[in-house]
Parts: sequence; structure tokens; C-alpha cells
Amino acid sequence: MSNAGRVTFQGTYTAIVTPFRNGLVDWDAFASLIEKQLAAGVEGIVACGTTGESPTLTHEEWAQSVRETVKLVGGKCCVVAGTGGNDTAGAIRKTQEAADLGADAALIVTPYYNKPTQDGLFAHYSAIAEAVDLPIVLYNVPSRCGVDIRNDTVVRLCGEHANIVAHKDASLDATRTADLIARSNVTVLSGDDSMTLPMISLGAKGVISVIANLVPAWMKELVDAGLAGRFDQARAVHLRACALADELGQLGPNPLPVKSAMAELGWLQEEFRLPMCPLATDARARVGQILSRFELS
Repeated sequence: MSNAGRVTFQGTYTAIVTPFRNGLVDWDAFASLIEKQLAAGVEGIVACGTTGESPTLTHEEWAQSVRETVKLVGGKCCVVAGTGGNDTAGAIRKTQEAADLGADAALIVTPYYNKPTQDGLFAHYSAIAEAVDLPIVLYNVPSRCGVDIRNDTVVRLCGEHANIVAHKDASLDATRTADLIARSNVTVLSGDDSMTLPMISLGAKGVISVIANLVPAWMKELVDAGLAGRFDQARAVHLRACALADELGQLGPNPLPVKSAMAELGWLQEEFRLPMCPLATDARARVGQILSRFELS
């Protein structure tokens, strides 16, 4: 039975980090992180997104992460598996496996480094959509991938493939977001915490969030209030959450700052996999100060 009609992409989806301990995935810490998200009432968990350092996971670790997320969530929220890559055949295999593991949907980032044309992007996503019976979330993050999936291509893909149902937009371009929402029925989700409320005001339905790893209740309140039209409430939370995300984000690339903050709170070990490495000493010293300022210590 297809999942495509059963998944509603609306609300707060957390791009969960992957905790490590002594070089291995720390499954106990992982379970604790999932429990925190469920307690906050988020609508979804994105397992093995790039915030989860997915390029550094072995295939076995990737599969176990998806499997554990499905088990721990127990149907309480949506499980989205990161299955993208710059090899179409590999992305197809991974997306098929995610479906077998029980994921509700797949998040598929644009192929990085290759720099395919728009026709290449269309063919890439079409091949995946035709090979799986799983809802697909397109993910456009040109600042990271070096390739930009244009609105025309998104509209074309959604028009031809019923299981391409949502678009994680990290283009940081509100004009583009408004254009896409006006021209298609695709569900748009913010791909950057700072753009969540502006995008909701234009018609987006939620966020796939990094900062929700740290403050899931904040992001849940922000999105729920924004979608309900309670913009004064949403704005107040937005200003606080975005200030936190911005201050941490200035310390280094994602997911270094948020994992360092989580380590400061004792939620996980401050451990990364190369080529990601710990924050510089001066930046790391500021993490605790930031948490204290936001009353999170």
C-alpha cells in the first residue's frame, strides 16, 4: 500500500543529529534524543539527513539509524529517511531500502558536486520516484551542494510524479518560495530555521529544523502558532529561536555548533567524524555562554 496519500507534511520535523561515542554510533544517546523530540510533540524525525553526518555513516549504520528511529518513534510521528546522493542508482537502492525499513518518506538532496543540468535533475528525481512507492521530499540547498533545482523543474516533477509531495527549500530566497507556492500544489517546508516564519507567512507548511535538536518545543510552538495565524506569538518565539540559531551558527558549520551545545547539556558526547572536527577552542568556549544567555544551561 502506498504511503503517498497518508503522509501530511505539516509542522515541525527535526533533522536529528547522530551521536557518537568512541568512534561508534551511541545508540543509547540516540534513543534519548528521540525521546526528547517525541516529548515535545514534533510531527516528524528526519533520520540520516546531512545534519546527522550521513556522508560519514557506513551503510550498516545508516540502515540501523533508520530502523532504530522507526522502532523508537512507534508511529507517534513521521519518520523521514535521508536517502539522497550524487549517484542515481545508489539513491534508488537506498530509498527502496528505507521503505523496507519502515520509513514513512524519503528526503532526497540534490546531487552534489556533479552539477547536473535541470534536465539531469529531472531525470534523477524521476528515476527515483518511478522506482519506489514512497513519498519523496525534494531538498534544495544550493549553498552546500553547488547545484540549484529551479522552480520550473520542481513544478514539472510534481506534475508528473504523484509521490513527489514536498520540497525542503533552503534557497534563502523568499521570492522563489512565493513563486513556487503560487505555481504548484507541492508542500513547501523551510530548510533553514531563520526562514521558518517568513516562509509560513507565504504559505509554507512547516520546517525541517536543525535548532529543534536543541529546542524542539520552541520550534513546535513557532510553527503551530504561525500555521494557526497567531503571528504575534509566532514572532516572539521566532525572534528567540533565530537569535539562538544565529549565534550558534556563527561558531562553525552545521552540525558542529548544535552538537557542541547538546554536549554542553550532557545529552551526547562531543564527537564528530572527519572531515568534521570539533569547534576551535575560542568558539567552543562561547557555547556555554550562549546557552546561559538563552537560559538553556
